Amino acid sequence: MTYALIVLPFVLLTAVVVLCTVRKPGFGRRMAASALTAVALCALTAVFDNLMIAAGLFTYPPEHLSGLRIGLAPLEDFSYPLCAAFLVPAVATLLRTRHAGGRGGGARGRSARARGATA
Repeated sequence: MTYALIVLPFVLLTAVVVLCTVRKPGFGRRMAASALTAVALCALTAVFDNLMIAAGLFTYPPEHLSGLRIGLAPLEDFSYPLCAAFLVPAVATLLRTRHAGGRGGGARGRSARARGATA
């Protein structure tokens, strides 16, 4: 099995979850923030993967790779930080929406209930 096939479910899951948040408020702002985060994480991955591979901490069997590399780091290594940059905010958005919907309006609803309980 190649690393590209291992990565595929993560990429598909990320795409599906992000698409589920398209109609949620702040989608454009969230995508912009995710893109900036992805750039930063990929830059860090490029630096530290190259250092670790150069130091001999680990290797990749060439038959499982696409052959495309950024320095010594295989291109497949960059899929995980890319997915994380988009998947984590999307999941947080979905959980926040569900939580707020079941709690009577989020923090504002809780503080109103708290005031009513003490009055």
